[in-house]
Formats: sequence, C-alpha cells, structure tokens
Amino acid sequence: MENSSNEITNQGPMQVYEDNLAKGEFRIQQCKDCGQHVFYPRQLCHYCGSSNLKWAAISGRGTVYSTSVVRRKPERGGDYNVALIDLEEGPRMMSRVMDVEPEEVTIGMVVSAHVGMIDKTPAVVFYNKEQGDN
Repeated sequence: MENSSNEITNQGPMQVYEDNLAKGEFRIQQCKDCGQHVFYPRQLCHYCGSSNLKWAAISGRGTVYSTSVVRRKPERGGDYNVALIDLEEGPRMMSRVMDVEPEEVTIGMVVSAHVGMIDKTPAVVFYNKEQGDN
C-alpha cells in the first residue's frame, strides 16, 4: 500500500488516513484497478475486491445527504450536528458542518471539507460552501 508521498508503508490504512489528517491532508483511497474512490480506509476495494489501492487527494466538495442534531447542555459544549456527506468523488462519510447552527444544516446543502479538530483530534469537518472556503 502507498501513502501520500508514494512510499511503501507497513501501516494499516486507518493509521495512514490519521497520519495524513495530522499533516493537514484529507486523502482517501482510490482503486488503481477500477478507479472507484473508497472510504472508510480498508485493505480491499469494496467495488472490485482489488488490493491495489492508492491514497488520493480529492476535491473536498460534498453535499449533505442527512443531518441530525445532538443535544447537549451548554456546559458540556452545547448542541452540534452530525451529518452524512456525499463526497463529489462518490463515497459518503459522517462528519459535522461547523459554521452554521446545528438546526440550519439542511439536506442538499453544498459543503467543503477541511481538516479541523473534533475533541482535540484531527478530523475532516465541513463548512457551508457559501460561507466557508472552497
């Protein structure tokens, strides 16, 4: 398996994904055989079964497929949204839309991915494309 700098690594796919996030890079796997993008990090392409996966930079553009609000007391950080985002490249991932109130996240909203922090851990978060960076 290759990492983002095309060096051979013995790390598992999840560790490579997390290492990329720690460097501020959002990369997902792409199958070299069928061309499909793959997310959640794994050893085999779930489309064709190939183990010939590479790490690819992606556009970061996506659309909210589904959203929910998690309610918390203000002293515990307040409410936040959990959203399923369809990436332009095909995969769907769970994340948060960060720059709008949780109740204002809507299905069909165009969003853009950024590496941010959730609970002091690097994570992919999304911003409303109209308000955030492209």
